[in-house]
Amino acid sequence: MSLVTTSPETSAPPLASQTGSARPIIIIGALFFIFGFVTWLNSVLIPYLQIACELSTFASYMVVAAFYMPYLMAMPSAWVLKTIGFKKGMSVGLIVMAVGALVFVPAAMSRTYGLFLLGLFLQGTGLALLQTAANPYITILGPRESAAKRISIMGICNKIAGICAPIALGAVALKDADALVKQLAQMDLVQKTAQLDALAQRVIVPYCLMVGVLLVLALVVYFSSLPEVDTDQEDEAVAAANSGKKSILQFPHLLLGTAAMFLYVGVEVIAGDTIISYGASQGIAFATAKFFTSFTLGAMIVGYLVGIVTIPRFISQENALKLSAVLGIVFGLGAIFTDGFVSVLCVSLMGLANALVFPAIWPLAIAGLGRFTKIGSSFLIMALAGGAVLPLLYGYLADHFDPQQAYWLVIPCYLFILYFATAGHKVKSR
Repeated sequence: MSLVTTSPETSAPPLASQTGSARPIIIIGALFFIFGFVTWLNSVLIPYLQIACELSTFASYMVVAAFYMPYLMAMPSAWVLKTIGFKKGMSVGLIVMAVGALVFVPAAMSRTYGLFLLGLFLQGTGLALLQTAANPYITILGPRESAAKRISIMGICNKIAGICAPIALGAVALKDADALVKQLAQMDLVQKTAQLDALAQRVIVPYCLMVGVLLVLALVVYFSSLPEVDTDQEDEAVAAANSGKKSILQFPHLLLGTAAMFLYVGVEVIAGDTIISYGASQGIAFATAKFFTSFTLGAMIVGYLVGIVTIPRFISQENALKLSAVLGIVFGLGAIFTDGFVSVLCVSLMGLANALVFPAIWPLAIAGLGRFTKIGSSFLIMALAGGAVLPLLYGYLADHFDPQQAYWLVIPCYLFILYFATAGHKVKSR
């Protein structure tokens, strides 16, 4: 079984119809739930490890850098999936994620930030393998015009998990964090070390539970009945259009889409993973701030629901992307020029602006690639490394200016996404 991707221009019937059931969608939906749960734990890990390991803001954002950097290995992931098969590849990805979660045990016991980052890197590596398979797969479950709707459904699975994850881990890792921070400032070195060691060990039980869940899911996927789909064939129109193409670099709309995806993932992670620390910087207690990521993801779910209802019946994918970019600019400026809960609310509402960006960029970027779709999809998966770079840059700006002014970073990102939605996706030749 090989990596399944195809041109969105092909007219193959939906996979659910081919197999006589909705089982492929259910399985992929479950995987997107896991993507969300593991990914959005980072929003709690950033402030938690900043306290436990005594880090600067910039150093704490190495959490997302370590987690998202493995997405640069999307093309090797595609080769792995082609070599060992679709189901085996996804099972391997889940096992690698389980190993990464297990690394948190010695990391917590020794309170070693480098080990925490290694665990996150391994989790990101497994997730990159899974995403390389799952995103193109869900794209081809039906016609191109409704791809954003199907990806939105997967996004709901992802963000429901994302709402639950920071609340669950925050209740354990950030319990009484406000009082602890005040107490640490008054302790001697021995007392402080003991308290920080105890704080670091709070994540051992949650991550051991995660190991068990990931291993069980690896078995479920391995023994599932996901269909084998040969999608290397191009329809006649796409084959004719691409007859003179010899390189993926001859598709500028894919390259522009990759850049837009890189920037989008960066601003999505900024909106979700910085908001707890930003709320604390605005004088809001951790007891309240730990829920803010869930608000951001809740706003994204609202956006996904709007997309499911309106795309493509009332609004095209292109126009949805334009609207999303404009809303992102408005809410980004709102976060910069207001204060307190209003400013934090604007950061949360960036989740609403972000919801339909990924579902719209993906089909627009891979449109008409034909036999180049596999490598084009790998480019888009590699672009998820934007979640490693932009939040780290945000942390640097937050340290050298302040957390609020650092949100200026999102404005040029949304402007480029608006360009791609307006003109970039139409550039079809060099």
